[in-house]
Amino acid sequence: MASVDRSLVADLPMFAGLAPEQVDKMLQEAQSVRYPKGTAVFQQDEQAHSFFVLLHGHLRVFKLTPDGQQVVVRFVAPGEVFGVAMAIGRTAYPATAMAVVDSIALVWPSAAWPRLIAAHPALAVNTLQTVGSRLQDAHTRVVEMSTEQVERRIAHVLLRLAQQSGRKVEAGIEIDFPITRQDVAEMTGATLHTVSRVLSAWESQGLVAGGRQRIMIRDPHKLFILAEDSPR
Repeated sequence: MASVDRSLVADLPMFAGLAPEQVDKMLQEAQSVRYPKGTAVFQQDEQAHSFFVLLHGHLRVFKLTPDGQQVVVRFVAPGEVFGVAMAIGRTAYPATAMAVVDSIALVWPSAAWPRLIAAHPALAVNTLQTVGSRLQDAHTRVVEMSTEQVERRIAHVLLRLAQQSGRKVEAGIEIDFPITRQDVAEMTGATLHTVSRVLSAWESQGLVAGGRQRIMIRDPHKLFILAEDSPR
């Protein structure tokens, strides 16, 4: 297997504080795996056999509730570590991760995790910071769903996605991976009908533009004001 070029990962948060030779040693234990669009990287409740860093593409992470309802938890962008069940004391994956476009990830066996963090303490610190940030995001979404009107919840989700994976284009900021209105509905605790109604209204007002599995924010400033406007 060809080795991974250190320059591809040297600036990623997971490797912050590691010396070049430490990064090289970690990369020697990784495999580069391609996941075609629609492929599951891992399934909810599957044994946590590996942990990953996404190099290219985007993943949708979702959970199935006991009654069979699907809930989108988050999207994984290039450069992010994911599937680190071992870091949070779990032996199984808590959700499913699926490629929404052709994607490539670095993969390490979970069995290597205790040894790697013992040899590279910065790895544990970096991963803990990532997990903590995601926990904070989850808490924020819970508060939003409990206290905010649906329009504000949708605005917050779109702004977060734009910050994570936005691409500047002439007409605004495009969320740079396929995303559906159903995805937005699952991330905001709203119905598909409600999300469609809100986004259609925003399209007519010039705030956003939509297409097949595409959302572009045409007026980020107005959307931010809408997201942060306190109910009167």
